[in-house]
Amino acid sequence: MASAAAVARVSFRAVAVLALVLAIATPYVAQAQSTAPAPAPSSDGSSIDLGVAYVLMLAALVLTYLIHPLDASSYFF
Repeated sequence: MASAAAVARVSFRAVAVLALVLAIATPYVAQAQSTAPAPAPSSDGSSIDLGVAYVLMLAALVLTYLIHPLDASSYFF
């Protein structure tokens, strides 16, 4: 039977060869896939501004309804 050291040496060599092949092949594969130009941006920023405005309005509404019962109650805090 093969010893554990021999098996580890063979598997280390296999992993090293595989890593070397992938390191050499990866730039060529990435270059072949990236020949198309990048798509145009789908947002001009106005939708982000609108989202921020909605969040701020919701926060103001929540704060208003949290603070209003304190003003209307007969308890003094």
